Amino acid sequence: MFDKVLIVCIGNICRSPTAEYLLRHRLGGRAITVDSAGLAALAGNPIDPFAADLLAEHGIDASAHRARQLDEAAIASAQLILVMQRSHLANLGKNWPHAVGRTFLLGKWQGDRDVPDPYRQPRAAFELAYRLIDEGIDSWLQHL
Repeated sequence: MFDKVLIVCIGNICRSPTAEYLLRHRLGGRAITVDSAGLAALAGNPIDPFAADLLAEHGIDASAHRARQLDEAAIASAQLILVMQRSHLANLGKNWPHAVGRTFLLGKWQGDRDVPDPYRQPRAAFELAYRLIDEGIDSWLQHL
């Protein structure tokens, strides 16, 4: 149904790369491209160490990740855009109105649940974000 999925958060070092790598892993080789970007990306930075550790604990290596800024090319090429919070939906709607019909919360199937930003918080905040991302990914798999 979708060939290209884009996952968006703010900095592209915590939530969106976690979701990107987790979704790729769960797709198990299906022919769907998954990328991520940030609304205010810390461009060039690696994934946050807490996020990387949680993925590694589940057998997923995200060491190759480098944050990138969301741009028109990424928006134009994505068939499905998943965001972490309602404010991200509003931002995309304002800046890329042509993407509104294909932009949804990752937590859409959990009552439009937000995934709170764990940036600069203790590991427990990353664990919560990972759990919510994991549940969101699981719910989207049947629609991909």
